Amino acid sequence: MNTSLKFIDSGNSQFFATVKKRTDEYFKANKLSKNANAAMVIKTVVYLVSFVSLYLLIVLEVVPLFASLFLAILLGMNMAFIGFNICHDALHGSYSKHPWINKSLGFLFNIIGANVYVWNITHNKVHHTYTNIIGHDGDLEVAPGMVRITSSEKLKPWHKYQHIYAFFLYSLASLSWFFRKDYVKFFQKNIGNHVNKHPKIEYFNLFFYKMVYYGLFIIIPLTVMEITWWQFLIGFLAMNFAEGLIMALVFQLAHLVEDTDMPHPLEDENIEESWASHQLRTTANFARKSKVMTFLCGGLNYQVEHHLFPKTCHIHYPAISEIVKETAIEFDLPYLENESFASALKSHYHFLKKFGQPVKEEYNILA
Repeated sequence: MNTSLKFIDSGNSQFFATVKKRTDEYFKANKLSKNANAAMVIKTVVYLVSFVSLYLLIVLEVVPLFASLFLAILLGMNMAFIGFNICHDALHGSYSKHPWINKSLGFLFNIIGANVYVWNITHNKVHHTYTNIIGHDGDLEVAPGMVRITSSEKLKPWHKYQHIYAFFLYSLASLSWFFRKDYVKFFQKNIGNHVNKHPKIEYFNLFFYKMVYYGLFIIIPLTVMEITWWQFLIGFLAMNFAEGLIMALVFQLAHLVEDTDMPHPLEDENIEESWASHQLRTTANFARKSKVMTFLCGGLNYQVEHHLFPKTCHIHYPAISEIVKETAIEFDLPYLENESFASALKSHYHFLKKFGQPVKEEYNILA
């Protein structure tokens, strides 16, 4: 792996400078803050109130057991949506101009099972810098050995079925994240180009907040509720399967679809284009016109805009997306998008099927 990978903009592309200027003018002309507005605050309240309500309805056994199973599925979905809509913006510092508000809302990530510190390294620092670059972007580690997404991975006999079984593996995403991934990432030597040298307090935070999560979602239900261990297990797995599937799909549909690039630079190579141009080639939107999808995904269906402007609250992405698209076309750069969630899902399905076959892949991978 090239540990000093750089983006070499030899053509001195003015795309990012131009699109940034135009979006800044949009906010100035409309006298808008780039942070959360009233609609964003209402959305935040809706998600947090629904989270607390669902949790209490289940733990206090207000409804029959079979109904609690349905509520557990909704709770899992709700936690994914809280991550997308609230924590994601807060951890990027885009929710508010006040750091303490961002820190407070980002803290919720710990409560729903993920580690804030590890996320800031893997996502904010590594993924957003080295998007879709093989050997550098840790988010490409979908299910090592089981799901093949690059031609550099050895083809196994079972890969020809990955377009079918991958979706089951995606449902395990939250279980893997909360019980394995954070620990592995925290204790491995490097995450991409980032060398792991953690402050001592983060060792405490990792284990303490994991215990908080395990307490809330395992110990308390088993202690308070009049259920057997296997009834709890069914509910707990249903909650996590729903959460994991939603989390995995939203992220996969943004980067692992048919038209996105996946550069694989050699040891002495760099990326011969600007960082912003690279983001356009490796990132795709989906369901950009769907208000429902935007409400649920926290603007992550506007992944292009998010990667270019992570410090802008996602509530503004629908408005600035037309500016980004028009500017990209003007500079002869791709603006990748699937019109619907279904078309994005189909594209990801074909992506998986292609890489599961023993043929030469044609997904713009630089060898």
